[in-house]
Amino acid sequence: MAAPVLAPITQQHFLCYTCKEYVEDLAKIPRSFLQEADVTLIVIGQSSYHHIEPFCKLTGYCHEIYVDPEREIYKRLGMKRGEEVTSSGPSPHIKSNILSGSVWSLWRAVTGPLFDFQGDPVQQGGTLIVGPGHDIHFIHRDSNRLDHKPINSVLQLVGVQQVDFTGRPSVIHV
Repeated sequence: MAAPVLAPITQQHFLCYTCKEYVEDLAKIPRSFLQEADVTLIVIGQSSYHHIEPFCKLTGYCHEIYVDPEREIYKRLGMKRGEEVTSSGPSPHIKSNILSGSVWSLWRAVTGPLFDFQGDPVQQGGTLIVGPGHDIHFIHRDSNRLDHKPINSVLQLVGVQQVDFTGRPSVIHV
């Protein structure tokens, strides 16, 4: 029987700073945590395959990653285009503010080896849990660029050990 798949589908494009920072946190999930729970982590982006290697180097992401430049997966799953103005609350995964994040995204676009925006800038993504088989057990469709599902809440759904994304040392009270 195939293992469940946790599949964050990046919203917008690989240059999007919120997607980059979210995937940087996905990269912090130890492979051993996924193996213990028999879960596969796959990121799907809407760019050309040419952008996979530079994006993985930039984010440190070493799990599976695929691209869907025609956005067929996005369409079939009903992922939104455009941004709804809703308050999702602060994301534990987004560290940049809109100004600095946008400036860095633009800088990466103009200084990268292939100048393009690496996808539709108004396409939203989401997160889903699929399998075993073709059953979708959970789906979250992002309504805007800050509406990523917190990673630990999704890890909990598939039985994967929680990850500390703060980078701060933990305090043990004795």
